[in-house]
Amino acid sequence: MNEIEIGRGKRGRRAYSFDDIAVVPSRRTRDPREVSTSWQIDAYHFDTPVVAAPMDSVMSPQTAVKLGQLGGLPVLDLEGLWTRYETPEPLLAEIADLAPDRYVQRMREIYSAPINPDLITLRLKEIRDSGVTVAGALSPQRTQEHWRTVVDAGVDLFVIRGTTVSAEHVSSRAEPLNLKRFIYELDVPVIVGGAGTYTAALHLMRTGAAGVLVGFGGGAAHTTRATLGIHAPMASAVADIAAARRDYLDESGGRYVHVIADGGLGTSGDIVKAIACGADAVMLGAALARATDAPGRGLHWGSEAHHHELPRGERVSVGTLGNLEEILFGPGAGADGTTNLVGALRRAMATTGYTDLKEFQRIEVVVSPHQRS
Repeated sequence: MNEIEIGRGKRGRRAYSFDDIAVVPSRRTRDPREVSTSWQIDAYHFDTPVVAAPMDSVMSPQTAVKLGQLGGLPVLDLEGLWTRYETPEPLLAEIADLAPDRYVQRMREIYSAPINPDLITLRLKEIRDSGVTVAGALSPQRTQEHWRTVVDAGVDLFVIRGTTVSAEHVSSRAEPLNLKRFIYELDVPVIVGGAGTYTAALHLMRTGAAGVLVGFGGGAAHTTRATLGIHAPMASAVADIAAARRDYLDESGGRYVHVIADGGLGTSGDIVKAIACGADAVMLGAALARATDAPGRGLHWGSEAHHHELPRGERVSVGTLGNLEEILFGPGAGADGTTNLVGALRRAMATTGYTDLKEFQRIEVVVSPHQRS
């Protein structure tokens, strides 16, 4: 790998974001109506490779049901307002109205209420009763406390999501989550992340995870690069972890682990390039928070925004552009790649001559840094 000399005592590998690359058309084009964007993980089939980020500004039980009916995979944040309060709607409205100099402290107060296991069960039941695939997310810190409640509630897929998740967390103060043992003992597929490097992802794959989230503080509401100096440019991260998937496939004798890009996916073009770099699906936060029926009311935030010691995220304004169906399937409201996300993916695949996502992962990619006008 080519390294750049940063100074006499330090060298670094050049890494690329989605803005730095582009896909290249091949010799063939296709009818967009003959392109498949379907995706399957374990026994669960989805018409679109869209996974909703488990964030209060993105997913409520109602929007989870709607996304599932539209062919995506909804993931509910089981540490969010929906599992702390019986009626969180007034608090969501309050968060949307908070002044910029007030929201951190007030959100800390709101999210300090304890998680209610009965509400975890209730919210997952609401989604399950609709007939869509049920997925819930916990942070690594909360997984040992609440996983039994989640599994007993009948979840189909379990997501362990943090800014970064390691298969080798070391602590002298508390017993860390043993991912390999935990996943082995569960009866449901587990998606885990984020991971930003080949080595970290390979270790997560060896725990038995069904999918690995690729991302490291690069989402619209994250400030991890500013607060911690940590960032993984997504094009390189996805390509590196796709290589880990390939090598683990050989190592394990044929076990395929899905790669899900999570972060830095603000437009349909970013989604196209994530899959071109090797992702099987994408986890969307801000892109879905722009829906008029999203609970954030045009604002977007994650748990990092109200961290009790060191906030690593913000409450950001993303605006509203259309309902969830219009965000995913159009018609597009403009030419900026923020509506008709799946339609754009389908057209990109057709324009470059590919019929399904696995084929599209083999498309030629060039380094072509783009300066937005």
